[in-house]
Amino acid sequence: QVQLVESGGGLVQPGGSLRLSCAASGITFSMYMYAMAWHRQAPGKQRELVAVIRSGGTTNYADSVKGRFTISRDNAKNTVYLQMNSLKPEDTAVYYCNAAGPYSSNYWGQGTQVTVSS
Repeated sequence: QVQLVESGGGLVQPGGSLRLSCAASGITFSMYMYAMAWHRQAPGKQRELVAVIRSGGTTNYADSVKGRFTISRDNAKNTVYLQMNSLKPEDTAVYYCNAAGPYSSNYWGQGTQVTVSS
């Protein structure tokens, strides 16, 4: 069974920074085979893609976070990160880690809360 465990969320003031981590584990899980992504869901809104990093290292970002957020991965540690800078109140949401890989495999973490408020 594959598990994704997010950490690093919390309360931060506008303009501040947070770094989210997502540690993947499982008997047969090899993260290098997977596209890893961060999604978020704010209260009353649909879940949205924030950033994705593919197995080859290419990245894509939602327009709302371009230039502020950076996704990266460490395949040796089976961990993906989301560095979030210049945070805004509208970034407040539960952030979810996602792994999409071979044979339509798809896994989600339990989420970590990020709150941006003064």
